[in-house]
Amino acid sequence: MENNDNNRNRENEKSRDKNNTGGRTSVGEVLLRILVTAVVVAIAAFLTPGFTINGLWSLLLAAVVIALLDWLIQKVAGIDASPFGRGITGFIVAAIILYATKFIVPGFNISIWGAIIGALVIGILDVIIPGRAM
Repeated sequence: MENNDNNRNRENEKSRDKNNTGGRTSVGEVLLRILVTAVVVAIAAFLTPGFTINGLWSLLLAAVVIALLDWLIQKVAGIDASPFGRGITGFIVAAIILYATKFIVPGFNISIWGAIIGALVIGILDVIIPGRAM
C-alpha cells in the first residue's frame, strides 16, 4: 500500500514539473543538448572506423542536424532515437540519423557500417556521459 502511494506521489511530481514548463524546452537546454551531442559524436567518430568529421564547424553543424532530425522523428513517429533507450528500433533510427546527416553536412563522412557501429558507440557513450546525446 505504501509503495503505491510513493509511486503516485512521484507521478504527481513529474506531471507538476511538466506543467510548470508547459512542455517547452529552454534555449539553455537546447544548447546543452547540442553541445553534448557534439562531444559524443566527436568521440564516436574518433573510435569508429568509417566515420570521419573534417573540422569543428562540420562537427557543430552535424550536432545541430542530428538534434533536429531526432526531434522531428520523435514528434512525427514518437520514436526516441536513443540507441539503448528504445531497443533495436532506437538503435536503427540512430544509425539512419547518422547516415542521413552525411548527405546534409559537408565534411561529415560515414559509411553504412560506420553508422551502425557509430550508433552502438553513441549508445554506450549516452549511458556514460550525462545529458541526452540523441
